[in-house]
Amino acid sequence: MLLRILKSNNLSNLLFIPVAVFAFWAGKLFAPFSYSYFPGEAENVLFKYINKIVGDAPLLNVILSAVFVVILAVLIELIIARYQFIRIRTRLPAILFALILGGLTGMHTLHPVYFAAVFLLLAIFRLFGIFDQPKAYTTVFDVGFLLGIGALFYLNLYIVVPAFLVGIVVLGRGTGWREIVILIIAFLLPSILAFSYYFYTDRSQELITVFLKNINTSVYTLRNNLFLQIYLGALVLLTLLASIDIARHYDTKKVSSRKYFTVFFYIFIASMISYVFIPSTSQEMLIISAIPVTFLLANFFVFLKSRFLGELFFAVLLLVVIAVQFMA
Repeated sequence: MLLRILKSNNLSNLLFIPVAVFAFWAGKLFAPFSYSYFPGEAENVLFKYINKIVGDAPLLNVILSAVFVVILAVLIELIIARYQFIRIRTRLPAILFALILGGLTGMHTLHPVYFAAVFLLLAIFRLFGIFDQPKAYTTVFDVGFLLGIGALFYLNLYIVVPAFLVGIVVLGRGTGWREIVILIIAFLLPSILAFSYYFYTDRSQELITVFLKNINTSVYTLRNNLFLQIYLGALVLLTLLASIDIARHYDTKKVSSRKYFTVFFYIFIASMISYVFIPSTSQEMLIISAIPVTFLLANFFVFLKSRFLGELFFAVLLLVVIAVQFMA
């Protein structure tokens, strides 16, 4: 019953998003905390100035993280509304995203990844616009530049760049080497400008040190959090079911939808690879991983033929998220 209501296209469902977010964030609002950064994590070029302002205000950090989740959910709604790769009009993806992040209680405070996720979604919005367009040089530049700005907030965002390189090949028509080169140059441009500023102010070594710390520092947040592992286990199970379902019905989807989901697949794989090869990657990357998972699960719930199973799976996810609020 609940899933049937939430997956409708009713505009009032959008009001459910901020209500749900602040409900899931309620525990942290009464017991606010600031994120425990490893050395250099909060010193990224663009985030360091924000952290200086809000770093000593735990309650403000918690509120801002909730606001960012609402913003990200709205951006997800805009992508769905613009490209309609889930054929049935639904508000479910935005709601699911808020629900998934509701279970990541360790991220219910401000972190640079929230800023990076905004630019990532804007880059996805622009990337999907090149579908079947020849010589989409301007759009490709925008995609790379948006990712480059996001990386100045959260350096490890660079891990998704290869997925976007594949994306322009998958989505573009007659894509050549120029689009690939343009995306790489556009991505590097913000970092080049930042380095030029630091070099001009004789602080280039400071910037290099921050970059190295953000890559080499080992973090073990996921390994030491049993409740988070249980929650992720439930989420992985649902993701596997959704993956099997979309693989079975892949050929029935329109060409553009198949290509959009392919891009999401590569973004998800890139985020997973970061856990293996980047020591500093921890629970914050789950915010990035949640984006493709959201669209995959939304497609699964919308087209699942068994109403009973749909309601059951959604109820289990909701109950696990609620349980995490009291256990984590």
